Amino acid sequence: MEGTDPVNKKLAAALSGGAVLVGALSGCSSGGGDKGPDPKLVAWAKKVCDAVPPQDAKIRSANASIASIATDSNLPPKSAQKTYAQAFQDLADGYKALADALGHAGAPPGIDDGVKRQQDAARNLAGLSSSYVDLKKKVDGLDTKDQGKFAKGLKDVAAAQAEDVGKQSNSGTQALKRLEQGDVKAAMAEQPSCKVRAASGSAGATPKGTAG
Repeated sequence: MEGTDPVNKKLAAALSGGAVLVGALSGCSSGGGDKGPDPKLVAWAKKVCDAVPPQDAKIRSANASIASIATDSNLPPKSAQKTYAQAFQDLADGYKALADALGHAGAPPGIDDGVKRQQDAARNLAGLSSSYVDLKKKVDGLDTKDQGKFAKGLKDVAAAQAEDVGKQSNSGTQALKRLEQGDVKAAMAEQPSCKVRAASGSAGATPKGTAG
């Protein structure tokens, strides 16, 4: 598929940073006092953290799929389209599930400004999910019968949509960092599911570090 290799690399690089968002939901270290966080807050953290591992796995797998075709200049357009479309769908589903988990958990109890922090994080995750839905729609609409047209269409996707995803990812990361502060971070640090995510952070395919 001559002419698409540099575009694949650009698209993969622009999108792969999105998975660092999940890292912001990990309890990297305990920030609580000697008596530990409120039990109600710990129960809230469990609801959130238990939703992370399966979505983290889905998001990492999708990013790995994108990265796998970034250097394959011989991949037929239809195969590339199928890989991108499935990866974008999985990313959309993964971030929507995380947004839903935060929404269902509600505001962290006993936390100042907890409602706003929780709603901001959920809204940003939902926004990122929507951006990946848009990406999938654009990729689904590309002309795979003509390599030149496909390469041009993919370039347009990389230039426009990937930039939007990058901005959404950065906003989401900051929102999750604001959510995970103080006692919230301490409560998450007690959850095995968040501990597993924090410990595996360096094993992912993303080029950036996780929060915490």
